[in-house]
Amino acid sequence: MNILLVTDAWAPLVNGVARTFAQVRAQCEAKGHRVDVVSPDRFRTVPCPSYPQIPLAVFPGRRLRAVLEKVRPDAVHLATEGPLGLAARNLLVRRALPFTTSYATRFPEYLAARLPVPLRWGYAAMRWFHAPSRAVMVATETLRRELAGHGFANLRTWSRGVDAELFRP
Repeated sequence: MNILLVTDAWAPLVNGVARTFAQVRAQCEAKGHRVDVVSPDRFRTVPCPSYPQIPLAVFPGRRLRAVLEKVRPDAVHLATEGPLGLAARNLLVRRALPFTTSYATRFPEYLAARLPVPLRWGYAAMRWFHAPSRAVMVATETLRRELAGHGFANLRTWSRGVDAELFRP
């Protein structure tokens, strides 16, 4: 299977999203799948306000469209809701192509803590982003219930497990 992973968080960044999807990529490739990653390193970027370690792609649409046409993926997963995720979402919706998403960052709370933005606006934006997804992957049943309470649909619990090679109690 040829998989396209679109993420605004990737190496050399070290955070939960980048680490999780590096492992997902490695596991998929170990099973014989090809995983192409679209991340900020392919684009001109600016630092994320209040989190400058995260580079945000600037106007990624044209280059993203070219990658989609070149790769011709069997499956597309949007790991983040940033500029790359948003550009990919809009492109895939316009072309009526299926995709999956994941919800890992409590973006509405993050935004409300930094700006005078009501939580309900952040959740409305997140619902809009994830609504056309075939499945919204979440790490825990608790998060699935919480997002369902905020009106999200197509939620799937996606346990990522523990790396028994690294963690040995």
